[in-house]
Amino acid sequence: MTAKTVEELSPEDDDIEIEGKIAELPTPRAVTTQYGQKKITTVVFEDETGKIDLTLWEEEIEAVEEGASVRIEGAYVREWADDIQLNIGRDGNIEQVEEE
Repeated sequence: MTAKTVEELSPEDDDIEIEGKIAELPTPRAVTTQYGQKKITTVVFEDETGKIDLTLWEEEIEAVEEGASVRIEGAYVREWADDIQLNIGRDGNIEQVEEE
């Protein structure tokens, strides 16, 4: 796993670790997937180098709150609508961490 900052992220990054803050946590919406109805939201994740959209699903949404500091492991980056987006892989994890 590679530790990165927002400004170092590029579209094909895989299995990265990153720490920052949940700057905005919009209300989740329901989407229909091949696994049925799921909750999804796109939050704004930021660190001292920049901001990026982060897609959260189901229990990942419950694990964070707006303004919280978080550590993400097992994340990957993809390009979507001319923007890069941070996603958490199947084996990835997001957790709130204490401010230092």
